[in-house]
Amino acid sequence: MSATDVLGFDPSDPQFVRDPYVRYRELRAAGPIFRTRGGLLVVTTYELCAAVLRDPGFGHGTSPPAQEEAGQPGRSFLLMDPPDHTRLRALVSRAFTPRMVARLRPRIEEITADLIGRLPEEAELISGFAYPLPVMVISEMLGVPPEDHDRFRGWSEALARGLDPMLTDALMSETERSRNEFRDYFRHLIARRRERPGEDLLSALAHVEELTEAELLATCVLLLVAGHETTVNLIANGVLNLLRHDLLHLAAERPREVVEEVLRFDPPVQLTSRIALEDRELGGTPVPAGSAVLVPIGAANRDPAAFADPDRFDPGREPGRHLAFGLGLHFCLGATLARMEGEIALSALAAAAPKMEAADPEPPYKENVVLRGLARLPVRLRR
Repeated sequence: MSATDVLGFDPSDPQFVRDPYVRYRELRAAGPIFRTRGGLLVVTTYELCAAVLRDPGFGHGTSPPAQEEAGQPGRSFLLMDPPDHTRLRALVSRAFTPRMVARLRPRIEEITADLIGRLPEEAELISGFAYPLPVMVISEMLGVPPEDHDRFRGWSEALARGLDPMLTDALMSETERSRNEFRDYFRHLIARRRERPGEDLLSALAHVEELTEAELLATCVLLLVAGHETTVNLIANGVLNLLRHDLLHLAAERPREVVEEVLRFDPPVQLTSRIALEDRELGGTPVPAGSAVLVPIGAANRDPAAFADPDRFDPGREPGRHLAFGLGLHFCLGATLARMEGEIALSALAAAAPKMEAADPEPPYKENVVLRGLARLPVRLRR
């Protein structure tokens, strides 16, 4: 069965990779909810996507904890349902409260200024800025040594690609290899933090008795990958759209509004999915327990029923209604941090290089489907 039969679209189509929003419009025109040939339910409107994300009757289907105790790798709480999700999220969430995140602002501003100062006039903005900034921030939070940052870039990219549906055997094998190597790395780092704890999040988590070893390792990998992959895309997608629409100056003047519109217009997370944990109904369509539902966030954020002129990039619109960070129990734990990093990064770039130009009008995108981001973003800074 082809990817199109299963998903309702072909994620490998170069046109879809370049601009998925054309296909999302076509899907929405087919109806607010439909079933693909492969049996997957796809909701296409903001209203129904939000309904699925809010409803605790839709979840991920948590594996029994006994499987982890038998030596199987633990699942991150991102893919768990209550009560395990509630327990693990509560242990981590105290590090991501608005008050705790606000304390990071001076350090994020310092890192941002240093990275911008190192950029040449002809720069590749992903490797020189959009990637190292969030990696340095989340690594310092966790307590990952700076000399190790380059070691896990390949692991992280493989795990991000592993989120996609319809993976080939080769990609599945690469994802599993990277996950195992990532866990091995953290296993050694955790042992060091238990011997010599610091003031970082990893030291704190390593001494939480309620966490099993499998849960701790899965949580560390999740925090590091989720803590930077999506923010890399937020920064890069933001710069590209600001340059394309000649609105870079707005990032210095109104960074909050700019970040919110980037999150709506070109969200770093394009798709998610849920399983009906019990019989539900969506838009008058019965959804039996066990049914898989695809939630295309990118389509919801361009729904004309929710946003006026949705295909127009407009930082002046009323912010905050998008689904870029999800809703409900699984609302993104790092939303406050991601927003702050995006605002600081885009405003600082706009102030330092107000005449910046894109060196490539059509820069290449990664082939990831779930996470949408550029592979490269060459620019001329024109300071």
